[in-house]
Amino acid sequence: MALQTDPSRFKLPPELAAGVKGKRVFITGAGRDKGLGQAFALAAGLNGAAGVAVHFHNSYEDGLDTVNMLREHGCENAFPVQCDVTNPRDVWAIRSYVIQRLGGVPDVVICNSGASEKGYMLGRAPREQQGESPARRRARVRQAFVENLNESQGTIDTKVDGFLVMTHLWASEAVHVKQPLTIVYISSRQAVDPGPAVPGYVMANWAVLSLPKILHVNLGRSSELVRAFSVGYPFVKTSMTEEYADNEKVFGRWQSRMLEPYEAAQTLMQLLTRPAAELDDRFFQLLVDAAPDLGEKGIRTRWSEIAITTTDQALGWSDEAPLAMAGE
Repeated sequence: MALQTDPSRFKLPPELAAGVKGKRVFITGAGRDKGLGQAFALAAGLNGAAGVAVHFHNSYEDGLDTVNMLREHGCENAFPVQCDVTNPRDVWAIRSYVIQRLGGVPDVVICNSGASEKGYMLGRAPREQQGESPARRRARVRQAFVENLNESQGTIDTKVDGFLVMTHLWASEAVHVKQPLTIVYISSRQAVDPGPAVPGYVMANWAVLSLPKILHVNLGRSSELVRAFSVGYPFVKTSMTEEYADNEKVFGRWQSRMLEPYEAAQTLMQLLTRPAAELDDRFFQLLVDAAPDLGEKGIRTRWSEIAITTTDQALGWSDEAPLAMAGE
C-alpha cells in the first residue's frame, strides 16, 4: 500500500535545515508510515543530510517505501536497516553495513521508538461481569494480567534495551575514530507528567532520561566527542494515536490539538541547530501554545528545559537512633 505521508510537508527553510545538512543520520524505529521516526527520516533526508539510515524491525513494507520516497525526492544515499534493537547480536551485525553505506560513523543518531501498550489500569483488575462464574472470572483476570504485563515488557525492552544497545554501539565507534556524535533520545512528556493506562510506556520514557548522564560519566574525557540529550514530546498524531485526535480528554492538558508528525520533526530540526555543548546531558520539553491568530488550528511551539534534581533530606528518627555495626 502506498504511503499516506506527504513529503512536501518536510521541506524546511535553510535556518532549520542547518542541523542536518551534510550530516550522516541514523534513525531507529523509522519504518512506520505516519510515524514519528519516519518524520525524522524525511526531515533529515529532504533537507540536505549526506545519508539517512532508515531502521525498522517488523514494519519493512513502510520502511522500504520510505527509503524509496527519500530517494525519489533527492536523498540518493537513503537505505534500509532491518534489525531487532533488543538483540545485541542483531545490532552488531548492522555495524559494518551502516558505516559502509553512510561513508563513515553516523554524525547524528536519533533513538526513536513508538512502542506502547494498548492501555490498562495499573493495579486494577478487569471489572466483574454480571453472571460470570468465579472460575471464569479468575481465568479472564489472569489472561488480562499476563497480556497487559507482556505489552509493558515489550515496550520497556524496545525503548530501554534498544536505546542502550544503540548508544553503546555508536558512541564506541565515534570515540574510536575520534569523530563528534550527537545522540537524541526521543522520550515523552509522560515521563515527568504520567497519564493513566500506559505504565510501561511511562517507565521506559523516564528511564531513558538517565542515558545522557550515564554516557557522560562513562566516557570521561571523551565525553566531549559524544553529546547526548533527551526530548519530551506531547501528543503527536501518528498511526497509533490518531484514534484519539478528537478526544481532548486524552491530550487536552498539554495542547489545543495533536501535533502532526511533520510539525514534531520540524521542532527537532530546530533543536539540532543549537550548539552541541548547549544540548549535552539535558532534557528538553516541547510546549504547544494555541495561536488563534494563525487560524482555528494555529499553534506556536517552544522548547523548555526540565532540570531533574535530587535532594538528600535527613530523617530525624534515624539520626537519633542509628544502627551500630562493629563488623567481623
